[in-house]
Amino acid sequence: MSKTAVRSLQRTPASAGLEPILEAMREDGGVIVEGMFGADTIAQMRAAADEFAQGIQPGGATQGLGDDGKRFVGANTIRFSSLARLTPAFFDVLDNELYAQIADAVLLPICGSYWLNTAQVMYIGPGETAQMLHRDANNWWAFVKATWPDSPEVTVSAMIGLEEVTEELGATRVVPGSHRQSELARYEERESVPAELGPGDALVYSGYVLHGGGANQTTDQWRRAFHVSFVAGWLTPEEASPMDFSLGELAGQSERVQRLLGHSSYDPRPYNGGGLWLRHAREMQDVIASNGDAG
Repeated sequence: MSKTAVRSLQRTPASAGLEPILEAMREDGGVIVEGMFGADTIAQMRAAADEFAQGIQPGGATQGLGDDGKRFVGANTIRFSSLARLTPAFFDVLDNELYAQIADAVLLPICGSYWLNTAQVMYIGPGETAQMLHRDANNWWAFVKATWPDSPEVTVSAMIGLEEVTEELGATRVVPGSHRQSELARYEERESVPAELGPGDALVYSGYVLHGGGANQTTDQWRRAFHVSFVAGWLTPEEASPMDFSLGELAGQSERVQRLLGHSSYDPRPYNGGGLWLRHAREMQDVIASNGDAG
């Protein structure tokens, strides 16, 4: 496939609602939702991320990884998670009504509930090379391999701009339609298109669409964005988010935030299966309510 044959990602304003987003995701595997997150939330996230990033060594996430892992996370990229510990604005991100509607539509057909998979700041530095194209759902490789190409969606992600994100700065690259391909092979980068964002815009995408961070072609500018993804409640998430807060510490947050951050148990209903993520053979939320601490 030549570069000119690849169509650009569709764009839709957040005000258009859920259906255009889902339709674009079904067609392309990803869509750019303009203005999905409010200016105040983004400003607070940007300020907190910028401050914390000052203490992070670029390429520090490569420690202990093999060559493939180092190429994947980037030699001049700053990455860190535990974003709810940086600023309360992250709770607003988790409670975003439109993102909740998207995640419900994508994930609830196969699970009783879902939780946060990862929330990670990704600042791509000057001269960073392009990340290899990959599918996020391949984190759960045994499941994907066994069910491909008819795999149900198990994760949904958003790459969110903290400022203008251009192709030159390293905008995430996507291969539209690759979520429906019959093979799991990677594609060459020439077949991908950039997902350029403004602050508060989000690239929302399927766990099966091929994508990867773009090359930062500048000599003195950083690409500032962060990633938030959700995963079916019967799978293990990438980040150990429940460890960030002691039991009961999230009592003032919404039920959704508590569930996403692992402070309530998984109930499979209306589907078959047993309860998961229990404590003392009881649901975690009951333990927290009755003890107010680790019980």
